[in-house]
Amino acid sequence: MIKNILNRIPRKQGKLGEGHDGGALALSSTTLKSNVVAGSSSGNSNAAARLNPVLNKLLEYDPSNGKANGVIGSAPYEALPSFRDIPNAERQALFIRKLSLCCVVFDFTDPSKSWKEKDIKRQTLVELVDYVTSANGKFNETAMHDIVKMVSVNIFRTLSTQPRENKSVDGFDLEEDEPLMDPAWPHLQIVYEFLLRFVASPETDAKLAKRYVNHSFVLRLLDLFDSEDPRERDYLKTVLHRIYGKFMVHRPFIRKAINNIFYRFIFETEKHNGIAELLEILGSIINGFALPLKEEHKLFLVRALVPLHKPKCVSTYHQQLSYCITQFVEKDCKLGYKRLTQILAYYE
Repeated sequence: MIKNILNRIPRKQGKLGEGHDGGALALSSTTLKSNVVAGSSSGNSNAAARLNPVLNKLLEYDPSNGKANGVIGSAPYEALPSFRDIPNAERQALFIRKLSLCCVVFDFTDPSKSWKEKDIKRQTLVELVDYVTSANGKFNETAMHDIVKMVSVNIFRTLSTQPRENKSVDGFDLEEDEPLMDPAWPHLQIVYEFLLRFVASPETDAKLAKRYVNHSFVLRLLDLFDSEDPRERDYLKTVLHRIYGKFMVHRPFIRKAINNIFYRFIFETEKHNGIAELLEILGSIINGFALPLKEEHKLFLVRALVPLHKPKCVSTYHQQLSYCITQFVEKDCKLGYKRLTQILAYYE
């Protein structure tokens, strides 16, 4: 009788993912699903039934939310295996999982908080940069979706500002105020470098990537140009210029969006930290305009560039503005005299 009872007791199951680096968390959702299907088809329906609740909890884990649901919620934020430690066939799946791990955003206002987890994320971001740089195969749609998601979660945020006590009626001098350096820059810089390498990579198909590097993404990038951190604005300038060069379909939209920033700056706020960087981008764009100049481009000169001499803080971006106008005049000398009289009117 005792023997019959013992025979009814299920045998102890091995650990999930036994034999794989990283244990249960090292298994992808696809692998876990295939294990369940395999267990069920082989007649081991009891094992599949026992595994299903665990599988469901694993699939609920979403690192992009910065937290986990269910049983995995107590799991620590741990490093994933290195790309060099796994076979080539598994690296793309590991790439996706590393992107998900980097979707967790930490608080950098307290340097002593989560320092171990922050270091793990920094090392993972560096690995992702290396992976994108050395990629020898086209990024598929899943990878592009997760790449843009990871970048968006990290860089799109409410910009920090500091009070300007020296404001006057005539505006404030940006050169005299110390810029606000973002404490999260050690991570943000690597994320920007990752985005730059992704956009510049020959393995990034612009026709496919434009679904994710879309108008909404570009607009949010442009919003970040108002950052007080000059390091961030410098990266944004390079990234946006690469996007303009790679995604031809976005070019009219980018020019129009920059126009709108200028209009708002000239006629409403007269406050924006990134006017000089945006003008640097436009300097290169204007240099590439074909002749004869389109009416759209001439209107941009008249309605946006010339009125940029109006704000009282023009000295902070005058060099870049002069270069843009010079580019126009060199392409069409007929624009010179009339534009010059308009500019002088702002200084009377």
